[in-house]
Amino acid sequence: MNTSPMIVFDLDDTLFLERDFAISGFRAVAEWLKGRSGTSHFVEQCIDAFDSGHRSLIFDRVLEAQGVTCDDTLINTMVYIYRHHRPRISLAPDAARFLANGGRFAIISDGHAATQALKLESLRIASLFEYIILTDSLGRKFWKPSKRAFQMIQDWSALQPGELTYVADNPTKDFISPRSLGWLTVRVARAERVHRVDPPSPEHEAHAVIPHLDLLHQALELIRASASAPRPH
Repeated sequence: MNTSPMIVFDLDDTLFLERDFAISGFRAVAEWLKGRSGTSHFVEQCIDAFDSGHRSLIFDRVLEAQGVTCDDTLINTMVYIYRHHRPRISLAPDAARFLANGGRFAIISDGHAATQALKLESLRIASLFEYIILTDSLGRKFWKPSKRAFQMIQDWSALQPGELTYVADNPTKDFISPRSLGWLTVRVARAERVHRVDPPSPEHEAHAVIPHLDLLHQALELIRASASAPRPH
């Protein structure tokens, strides 16, 4: 059994930009819509809505703004195409550098399992990870902040909690469970990230926050140094 420390990654906005997937999905839906509804500038309007932060019911709002009559069947088909298209995405450059340097890696990622699997396939990185858990495959109730996926990796790895690190982007759900298990946690706050939210409590925040993965090893050294420093009496 390999007892080297392991870094467990989130996927969206951690290893690649979630916005890139969204744009890829908008383009796939636009291609399907061609000749069906008379829409124009569909992709641009979807991107505008996404970037403005209004990310629920994007298709409904864009079609309504264009005067297109839509029903549940049309919207459900568009959502299906969005979730099941083969995305045109790539690793963030810093993520590609970090993974290329090697190490023990795993993934815990929320989101519809089929969609997340297509992202992994497009990124061509699955072989770099010893264990991949798409939480949706366990059941919706086991999406983060559920502890289930973290406990599964901890049990499988036989590592001590302090030898496991979770790297992710969303402080509302990503870090509270691994922290409660004793893992190290690092938040990647990319300039282009989707989730620009504050942690609901100190327990929801990661031990360190970095702008990109080029600083991950340095952050982990600081976390460990801080944990081992003598406390004042």
